Amino acid sequence: MIVLDTHIWVWWIHDDAQLTDKYRKIVRNYEDEGLGVSVFSCWEAAKLVELKRLILHCPIHEWLDTALHYPGVQLLDLTPKIVIESTQLPGKFHRDPADQIIVATARVHDSPLLTADEKILKYSHVKLLK
Repeated sequence: MIVLDTHIWVWWIHDDAQLTDKYRKIVRNYEDEGLGVSVFSCWEAAKLVELKRLILHCPIHEWLDTALHYPGVQLLDLTPKIVIESTQLPGKFHRDPADQIIVATARVHDSPLLTADEKILKYSHVKLLK
């Protein structure tokens, strides 16, 4: 399984041009193994809609229902272990709580993370797919 950062998941669902062919191929290659989506990514998508930074063609609850049923998607719960890990990430990591939770989720599941976030890409304490 791989873990998808929120923007990768949204771009994949929307077939957005921001999702490069390389990343699109990675997502497709992992559909059978599993595409982990943190429940916190659901919160983040809903928050982006609330702030009008993400415009959807349907209400957020319908979008989430559809997006969580895409091939290979596995909803990853926010567990106490992930919560604790997010507050104890080794090295220096930025203060965005959503990124902390998503990185901690990948670390706890011992799964690579697929992201285009430059801050996360520079963080050496998480497995990344590039």
